[in-house]
Amino acid sequence: MILVDLPDEAATAALAARVAALAVPGDIIALNGDLGAGKTSFARAFIRACGDPDEEVPSPTFTLVQMYESDAGAIWHFDLYRLDSGNEAWELGIEDAFATGISLIEWPDRLGPLLPAHRLEITLDFGDVPQARRAVLVGGTGWRARLSQITADA
Repeated sequence: MILVDLPDEAATAALAARVAALAVPGDIIALNGDLGAGKTSFARAFIRACGDPDEEVPSPTFTLVQMYESDAGAIWHFDLYRLDSGNEAWELGIEDAFATGISLIEWPDRLGPLLPAHRLEITLDFGDVPQARRAVLVGGTGWRARLSQITADA
């Protein structure tokens, strides 16, 4: 487990870029946190770090999923807040995302037992000042060795 203090949105973007540099197809990144904690900001910075820094990255709150092509491969950005059941994710193509892409998943708890164990779990919490956040990173299989690189690059 790694704790990272993020004093502002720029620090969140920098962390997202460090994680993006280590991500490969088949990776699943579960983004947890309350509303407004920075999940979409993290995902937006991750996607931009993998490709065009000016990429338009809307929140998939209503579409539930957005896909982006990047040098790292396809990036699937899911917002599962509105799902009633994890089984609804099959209709979104989550199986293809898990198999061939990099999956960024907001509200991953909505998947229940469908959420693979070999994920990177990132929980964003509010900090002491309005723009500050704290990230807790927990790596499943495949991420444990890469987590030390994230703090080494900080």
